Amino acid sequence: MILVPGMDGTGDLFYRQVPLLERVFRVATYALRDTTPSMDVLVRDLDHVVQTVAPDERRAIVVGESFGGTLALSLALARPDRLEALVILNSFPYFAPQLRLHLALIGLSAMPWGAMVLVRRVTASRLHSRHTHRDEIRRFLDLTRGTTRDGYMNRLRALTTYDVRERLAEIACPTLFLAAEHDHLVPSVAQARLMASRVPRATTKILAGHGHICLIAPDVDLAAILTAWRRDLPASAR
Repeated sequence: MILVPGMDGTGDLFYRQVPLLERVFRVATYALRDTTPSMDVLVRDLDHVVQTVAPDERRAIVVGESFGGTLALSLALARPDRLEALVILNSFPYFAPQLRLHLALIGLSAMPWGAMVLVRRVTASRLHSRHTHRDEIRRFLDLTRGTTRDGYMNRLRALTTYDVRERLAEIACPTLFLAAEHDHLVPSVAQARLMASRVPRATTKILAGHGHICLIAPDVDLAAILTAWRRDLPASAR
């Protein structure tokens, strides 16, 4: 299983989930490169990760969170042979409105980068699940301090040309769309249902009571969610 990070680009934010997942799966994560706005390059990086951590099978269960979900969807379309299954959390096949992306790029280019910590702290109540402990939010803030302006802006630029809505029907592997009920950053529930309506072998699960950043919340256990989902799949697809 490969965990693909979101906009902050660090696999360290899966710290709560990795020990749980390792009871069931061989797990790997990685950091996104900061130096490119090209989704194609990021897809090739992810393809390389799959081949590196699974040299015999050359395929994996790929789990993508937020921006990582866009990257995982792109890999599923570019290299379907690399996926055993696909899990998409709080993501989308196209980011709308695009105006928000362009305004974000302008704002980030003008803002002192050191102020990003303050922005994350101020927006914590809207981004995190309501019952996430303050210690976990502090750890999140510490782990994201290493995010670079170039990395953040390049990933936003990648989304300005990203649109896979018309290709979702091509995704052939078993796919699980997870969506946080109270996601104030992305309309995750609506996006998950849209994607599931177009992906042939898709299942949707709503994470009740959770916000966009939910993997550090105390009651989200990806291992349990994925084990239950895979148990319900046809035997040939597990």
